[in-house]
Amino acid sequence: MSTPSPFVAGLVQMRSGLSPEVNRDTAARLIAEAKGGGAEYVLTPEMTNILEVKRERLFAAIGPEESDATLAALRELARQLGIFVHIGSLAIKLSSDRAANRSFLIDRQGDIVARYDKIHMFDVDIGEGENYRESRSYRPGEIAVTTDLPWGRIGLTICYDLRFPALYRALAEAGSSFLAIPSAFTKPTGEAHWHVLNRARAIENGAFVLAAAQGGKHENGRETYGHSLVIDPWGHVLAEGGTEPGVVLARIDPAEVAAARGKIPSLQHGRRFEVLEPMAKPVHLHAVRGPA
Repeated sequence: MSTPSPFVAGLVQMRSGLSPEVNRDTAARLIAEAKGGGAEYVLTPEMTNILEVKRERLFAAIGPEESDATLAALRELARQLGIFVHIGSLAIKLSSDRAANRSFLIDRQGDIVARYDKIHMFDVDIGEGENYRESRSYRPGEIAVTTDLPWGRIGLTICYDLRFPALYRALAEAGSSFLAIPSAFTKPTGEAHWHVLNRARAIENGAFVLAAAQGGKHENGRETYGHSLVIDPWGHVLAEGGTEPGVVLARIDPAEVAAARGKIPSLQHGRRFEVLEPMAKPVHLHAVRGPA
């Protein structure tokens, strides 16, 4: 079986605001820019269509998947440009009080070939008044998702999933050569953890990491870290964005996945194990005297 040829991946970095229409137009412009730079696969960040934490405004602005204008527009754009467009995620209304944080992978014909609902909800207290309760508005997903691109298999994840390495190991064991991690990392957590976590996911799984990010001060007052990353299977940063909206491009050679996994075949060495809980009562050991 021949190794797929190298390709150019594009990451769209955004600063999504409160208007899905404005965000849609920005995403479309940057996707087209990435295509102009040679990208055949383009990933946008988490919450491409809106970045809003207030429930009333969020649910007033979003709709169900079948009527989402951003999804429809980017499906048509993928068809027109003849590229794979991976929408990192959209806020999709499921009911009057629940939404999905849902990723869509769109092929060159404009067809949706994979959907993924974010599994791990961002319910955290960072400090200094920065608190998030994603589970108040969003329903968590329950299924890990992979799909095949012309260059290999890709595993779909979103932002806070990054902190759960078992998910990425499962995706790699299922054959994923690429790990998509579209995100909207906060500035404090990004400064502390963004680079090391993304590099760790690449290294421990011998996979490319594609991490498109939100960056800068948003309309709702939230500040995200930016620094979209493309990381190779050996943990090298191939390309990195700053904090401004824009496009990050990198040449991806799928052969590097087999090379890295051949050097350190940890995916083949994993073993199942049980965790021994502390014993309820102490065990007393008696010394035994040996022969004189």
